[in-house]
Amino acid sequence: MSDPFTSRALVSDGPEQRLSQKRKEKGKMFDLGFDKLVIAVGCYAETFGTKGVKENAFFLKDVGDARAIRQRILSCFETASLPTTSLTVKKALLNIAIVGGGPTGIEWSAEMHDLITEDLSRLYPDLAGLAKITVYDVAPKVLSMFDEKLSQYAMQSFKRQGIDIKTSHHVQELRKGLPVALQEAAEDAKDPELGYTIKLQEEGEVGVGMCVWSTGLMMNPLVEKLSEEVKQHPKTHAILTDERMRVQAGSNTYADVFAIGDCANVEGTNYPATAQVASQKASWLAKRLNKDDLDSKAFTYKDLGVMAYTGAGSAILQSKGGDVSGFAAWLVWRGVYLTKSVSWRNKVLIPIYWTVNWLFGRDVSRF
Repeated sequence: MSDPFTSRALVSDGPEQRLSQKRKEKGKMFDLGFDKLVIAVGCYAETFGTKGVKENAFFLKDVGDARAIRQRILSCFETASLPTTSLTVKKALLNIAIVGGGPTGIEWSAEMHDLITEDLSRLYPDLAGLAKITVYDVAPKVLSMFDEKLSQYAMQSFKRQGIDIKTSHHVQELRKGLPVALQEAAEDAKDPELGYTIKLQEEGEVGVGMCVWSTGLMMNPLVEKLSEEVKQHPKTHAILTDERMRVQAGSNTYADVFAIGDCANVEGTNYPATAQVASQKASWLAKRLNKDDLDSKAFTYKDLGVMAYTGAGSAILQSKGGDVSGFAAWLVWRGVYLTKSVSWRNKVLIPIYWTVNWLFGRDVSRF
């Protein structure tokens, strides 16, 4: 993962409000005047300073990450399919690790399992039995935000699918190259670009084809650099706003500077850093600014529940209306993702793509 953008934005609440770029990676420096400024820069994946993670892990934050993961998965299977690849290296390349047992990590593992069993096993029938997915989490259980019953349902579902969940595991290092033990067992394992080694406090070194990292949020460096200009949460360093999304600056408030999404918290609340909260904040602020009635009513968050896909056409759903699991929860999960699509174009195209994938399988070409 490349270093985040290092610019520093300074805002003023005077008659000539300006956004100033003080440091740059490339291009010319410039000042940009504004009437209203909305800060919605999001967050980065938290690595907790674990050695080698920033350089070697695959993250789940944007489209670029998704493309990199896709390319790596297909590369692992293609390399493993070569007749010159030893069985030792095949197993390591097809050993996929995911660090983080929250909804994002669990859903990715489930989708990865579906991809292997439904599509890649058809193209690489000799490799299907060698593929392995392992979820590592430092906590004693995964999906801790769900009730115990739903969490256990997810774990049992993963067990049936052959996905290994290892809780109370601590990652100490992630580096390029396979473990020394594998290099001694197979000559082709000595290639430093072939795979990765994940070092665990509980198990030692494990060879993997890729490691996907999804362990929480780290504040955007831009937000960190605003500490002198804005009020921040003492623990998360998120920008603190009032109930109308206006950025707080000590005892004052920026009248025309707002912050929403994962990079901001409403002061005095404990809203989770989820897409649901960010979406509701964005919708509320857009409506208020368009109607120019910011002071009409304050933002209130409506908890619509939490859900997660668990693979093989099943999901779990927890809401005030009750808990649902299995195929019914999967239908709700799919429906929510469809209805939350931004444009009508996507709302039409997404079901078409789902149908095409169901009839003919996913597109696994490399591009």
